[in-house]
Amino acid sequence: MGRPRAFQLSAQEQQALLLAERGSRDGNTRSRYQAVRLYGSGYAVSEVQAITGCSTRGLTSWCASFRRDGIVGLVDKRVGGNRAKLSADQIEQVQTTLHRYTPDQKWGVGNSVGGQFWTLADVRRLVDEECAVTFDSLTSYRTLLHTCEMSYQKTQGVYKNRSAHSVAEFHEALEKN
Repeated sequence: MGRPRAFQLSAQEQQALLLAERGSRDGNTRSRYQAVRLYGSGYAVSEVQAITGCSTRGLTSWCASFRRDGIVGLVDKRVGGNRAKLSADQIEQVQTTLHRYTPDQKWGVGNSVGGQFWTLADVRRLVDEECAVTFDSLTSYRTLLHTCEMSYQKTQGVYKNRSAHSVAEFHEALEKN
């Protein structure tokens, strides 16, 4: 038999975690409450991982946070990498530029990727030049376009491996019918 577990919860702590878990609207925080409650109630680490999907390191960290700060220590405090890199004024400035100019008008013909239409590369350049901000993910630029009341559209793909001969035969067959 192994040594006794150092982290154990009292009945009151288990009840408080259960109530917090049921009342939480945030899924990540709810999982933390559940994982700490189960582990502190005597469940094996493997069982807690199977139920909540957490890692051993995460579970250990959450238990330490609970001991140090109580239930408040388990609240998910992550903000996200690109969140709030632009102020409301900067977003408004970018939106004005996006609606007022095309990339060619902004930088001159031939100096942009999109020309008449804003591409993600052009939006990235615009944000970098006007706001001195670079996002870590292209998704953030798509989100910015959406925030600026513009849509992101992918161009229609052309299969590079298609044979010109096959295309000609196809068109020939269409003309015969």
